[in-house]
Amino acid sequence: MFERIKIKQLNEHIHLLDDNGEATGYLVTGKEKAAVIDTMNGIEDVHKAVRTITDLPLVLINTHGHCDHIFGNIYFDQAYMNPLDLPLAAEQMKHKEFIEICRKTGLSMPPFKPVADKDVFDLGGLTLEVIALPGHTHGGICLLLKQNRVLFTGDSINHHLWMQLDECLPISGFYENMKKIAFVKDKADFILHGHAQSFDSITLYDELLLGVKDLLESGGKDDEVFDYEYKWFKGKCKHHPFGTGESVICYKTVR
Repeated sequence: MFERIKIKQLNEHIHLLDDNGEATGYLVTGKEKAAVIDTMNGIEDVHKAVRTITDLPLVLINTHGHCDHIFGNIYFDQAYMNPLDLPLAAEQMKHKEFIEICRKTGLSMPPFKPVADKDVFDLGGLTLEVIALPGHTHGGICLLLKQNRVLFTGDSINHHLWMQLDECLPISGFYENMKKIAFVKDKADFILHGHAQSFDSITLYDELLLGVKDLLESGGKDDEVFDYEYKWFKGKCKHHPFGTGESVICYKTVR
C-alpha cells in the first residue's frame, strides 16, 4: 500500500513505522487514544499509514525538532513538542525539500503545543511520561511507556549519536543530563530510538553514558580507542566508538 513506509508490529501496543530506512516513528495504541511518536520525512502520508492500524483519536508527539522527525506533521492537525526546539523546527522548515512537499500536497506545518518534563499522556490503560534529555538538541525528550517498560528516545540515545551540530549541547552538558535520568534503568527494559528496526536493551543507556564519559576524560585518545574522521553533509568531524558493537558519538570538539 505504501512505497516508503513499512509497518512492523513489535508487541500488542506498539507498531514501528520505518520510512525507507531513513527514520523511524512509532504508534502506541491504548484503549482510548493512540500516540504517534515522530512523523519522519513527510514524503508519504504517515496519517494514512496510521489509520490502517487504528481509528482511535490520535495525539502526535515529536521527540525533537529535526526534519526527519517532524516533516510528516503536515498530515496532522497539531503536534506536541518541547518549546526549546521551536527555533530549530522553524529553521528546518526552510529546507527546500519541505517547501516542495508542502507545495505538492497543499499542506503546511500544523501548530505546535508545548510539552514539558514529567508531563503524562494518558492513552487509556497506557501512559507516556515525558523525560527531558537536552543534548542532541536543546529540546530533546524521551517518552516512557511505563506499562511495557519501553523508553522511546528519538535521537537522544541511539547507536549513532550526532553531537556535532550547532544545535547540540556541549558534550559535558549532555553527560550531566544523561546522569540526571539514570532512574530510567529501573523503569524500562527496552529502548526504541528514532532510527531503530526493533528493540534495544536499556543497557544502551549505560553504554552511551560510559562512552560520553570516556570521550570527556580522554579527549578522544587513549590506549584502546582512537577517534577517526567522519564525513557528513556539512563537512568533517570525528567519531568516538562506544559499546561493544559499531556504536559511535559524532562530535567536533570535546568540551
